[in-house]
Amino acid sequence: ADVRYAPDSTRFTVHGAGGTFDLTTPLIGEFNVYNILCAATVALALGIAPATIAAAVAAFPGVIGRMERIDAGQDFLAVVDFAHSPASLERALLTLRTVLTQSDTDGRIIAVFGSAGLRDRAKRRLMGQVSGRLADFTVITAEDPRTEDLDAINREIAAGVLETAASGRFTIVPDRAAAIQAAVDMARPGDVVAAFGKGHERSMCFGEI
Repeated sequence: ADVRYAPDSTRFTVHGAGGTFDLTTPLIGEFNVYNILCAATVALALGIAPATIAAAVAAFPGVIGRMERIDAGQDFLAVVDFAHSPASLERALLTLRTVLTQSDTDGRIIAVFGSAGLRDRAKRRLMGQVSGRLADFTVITAEDPRTEDLDAINREIAAGVLETAASGRFTIVPDRAAAIQAAVDMARPGDVVAAFGKGHERSMCFGEI
């Protein structure tokens, strides 16, 4: 209970048979709070002391590409996440908005994402709608277009964005590296730049490669 989000940490209080104690984690996201609570419950049942649990939680760096914070000394929060569906994108953006709200900052959320080719076409427009509604600016880009036309995929996403946001609140940058760089370049102190869809993946599928 009493979850408190900040750009550099998440803090919450555990209430259980072992007593009440605070935990601080560098991880972001409600799902991480749930996972930590489950792990803490098991640890308490095994007789592990709250102080030991707290130290382990504070030291755990998280999973690559799952609400992963990228710290290169910048003055804004940068996150990489695997969200690649309307529902997961919505949860991720709502979490990041909570981080900004609880940090008492007027920072913006700049979302970077695309949609895979030869997969569920309906979600493209839906993801655009979600980002238009919950992000302050959307950068639409490539995400494994495979044999589909990348420009056509991006236009479908853009159509969704336009249903919930003004035309000046998105751009299309087909090259993913250039798209992320564009988001970084427009970021101001206190903003959030979040790259969604690829997560831990280090490859991009164009054509049949």
